[in-house]
Amino acid sequence: MADLNDKRIVVTGGAGFLGSFVVDKLKERGCKDIFVPRSIEYDFVDREACRRLYKDAKPDIVIHLAARVGGIGANRANPGSFFYDNLMMGVQLIEEGRLWGLKKFVALGTICAYPKFTPVPFKEDKLWEGYPEETNAPYGLAKKMLLVQSQEYRLQYGFNGIYLLPVNLYGPKDNFDPEFSHVIPALIKKCFDAIKDKSQSITVWGTGNATREFLYVEDAAEAIVLATERYDKGEPVNLGAGFEISIRDLAALIAGLTGFKGEIIWDTAKPDGQPRRCLDTGRALKEFGFKARTGFEVGLKRTIEWYRNKR
Repeated sequence: MADLNDKRIVVTGGAGFLGSFVVDKLKERGCKDIFVPRSIEYDFVDREACRRLYKDAKPDIVIHLAARVGGIGANRANPGSFFYDNLMMGVQLIEEGRLWGLKKFVALGTICAYPKFTPVPFKEDKLWEGYPEETNAPYGLAKKMLLVQSQEYRLQYGFNGIYLLPVNLYGPKDNFDPEFSHVIPALIKKCFDAIKDKSQSITVWGTGNATREFLYVEDAAEAIVLATERYDKGEPVNLGAGFEISIRDLAALIAGLTGFKGEIIWDTAKPDGQPRRCLDTGRALKEFGFKARTGFEVGLKRTIEWYRNKR
């Protein structure tokens, strides 16, 4: 197990939703030398900015969380830029890390990398058995290439890169912008907006039959830090809570917790996305002792309360 206290650690995306929780977890462990690059100073799509980051921060470890992300609508609207930006950021940070002599690179993948019809629960060894769901395939494939790069760099250069596959995250500080938000913040905002406007209904994309698994953001941050401390192998590792819920049931649950009593209308002309999502989380437990601790309804209540206070 690596002691992180004396390490210089860069957390890309460290000022964002997940990143802020990861930085807090590192500080709880006594880490004092944490560098959080801001996008206005370091555009990782530009290789020179990646090179400059290593010269400026002189890191021992990089935890790469920065990404260009969004829900189904954003993925459909920006497939080319989502592919290019996410691929270039990761590939160049890993290559410059190799040249720098980095001790460890932690790459965050995405559940969108899995094939569209992966058997449930998703096991890591099924990652290559098909093409991802079409609406988020460009993003998923761009992030998947970081697994290839990490594994081949380990083989050729002895580069210590690990690859983590988180399921859909949620929690306080999430992105509630309708253009880029994922399903939980989108539903919370819709319900609060309907209550405020005295609307008798909200409209939700799809049939409601697709299922999803959700991991509370603080649990995800703990998993990432545990892996940074304890995991040094090339195989990818799922990060999840080990359950699934239909979007229909999710919408009803959020409506109840927010106090929205109107009708939920399903726009079946819009896509459902991947039919089912639920991870096998056994490898994370075995390799670095991670198990999600936050109950789903508890996490939802915290998220809703945060949004209620901040909106």
